[in-house]
Amino acid sequence: MKFIVLKKNLKDGLRAIERITDQNSNLPILKNFLIESFDNKIKISATNLELAVTSYISGKIIENGSLTIPLHFFNSIINNLQTEKINLESENEKLTIKTDNYQAEIKGIKKDEFPIIPKIENEKFYLEINNSILKNSLSSIVNSTTNENKPELNGVLFDYQDTLIKLAATDTFRLSEKTIFNTQYNSNIEKKFKTIIPTKTIQEVIRGLQFEENNNTSIFFDQNQILFKNESIEIISRLINGEFPDYSQIIPKKFETEITLNNNELVNAVKLASVFSDRLNEVKIIIKENAKNIEVYSAGSNLGENKYLIPAKISGSPMEIIFNWRYLLDGIKNLTSENIFLGINNNNKPALLKASEEISWFYILMPIKS
Repeated sequence: MKFIVLKKNLKDGLRAIERITDQNSNLPILKNFLIESFDNKIKISATNLELAVTSYISGKIIENGSLTIPLHFFNSIINNLQTEKINLESENEKLTIKTDNYQAEIKGIKKDEFPIIPKIENEKFYLEINNSILKNSLSSIVNSTTNENKPELNGVLFDYQDTLIKLAATDTFRLSEKTIFNTQYNSNIEKKFKTIIPTKTIQEVIRGLQFEENNNTSIFFDQNQILFKNESIEIISRLINGEFPDYSQIIPKKFETEITLNNNELVNAVKLASVFSDRLNEVKIIIKENAKNIEVYSAGSNLGENKYLIPAKISGSPMEIIFNWRYLLDGIKNLTSENIFLGINNNNKPALLKASEEISWFYILMPIKS
């Protein structure tokens, strides 16, 4: 194997795969990545046996070949090189790195010992979606998938229906749902289906798409696998076996108190409240009788207390309700509209957060019982 590549292109490719290699694995080969040159392409791949990421980069191919190399060791060298043009050449399971004023040899492992990157069986039925829409949709719900004790909750529900796709995630304390309408994607998939995509896979898709926002990604499904594919990256992953909970029952339909307020004001209030909050991350929202503002309050036994008043349009009963400020802020951050809606009941029932003008996303949050 012998080729010349620009440092920027190589770094972009490495960035796409760098979090996949398993540095804690007892198998040395899983700490390596596979680098191949063929058909005027450079292909680099990494896998942890559950998930595999392949990145394609451009370069001048002189001789085809392949080798696996320790990723973090190789990455450290490339990041510290000062020249833009890099020569890579492999021989006898060694990779030579050359620039105008630098040379190094790295011991590798032959390709035959690298795990086989799985292939998707279904290449006929797929959906195609703009990278920016896909990335923003996944980003808006992935923070709700932090429950690692239940496998079916450590992932995102992909619910494919006739005219839309629903993405949902929950850790039992909060739930996010995003709807993608069929005007935003193309598909030749004819049957409805539901599947659960692992959180780790979703995170890698978001990372991989941030460099290709103006292009499209095709998504293929098998019974046990999913493939995300575009011109520069392929991500294939196992799916989670299990049944996602029927969350429709917990979506509140009525509220004792409805609040419409400014997005930025609420963000500032929660951030200030977090400074005084104790280890339980509590922040209290207070709505008084006939009030024209809400009070965001927090206190710490060893710190003091603070309150922030936000002008708001309020209808319903006076109330005091406590939230985990981190979870509340996670929800607000996904809203881009100027005004947001907050519907609350009491400390035993879930609250709902959404944009006033938006129908495609909402966030449900359980209060903390006082």
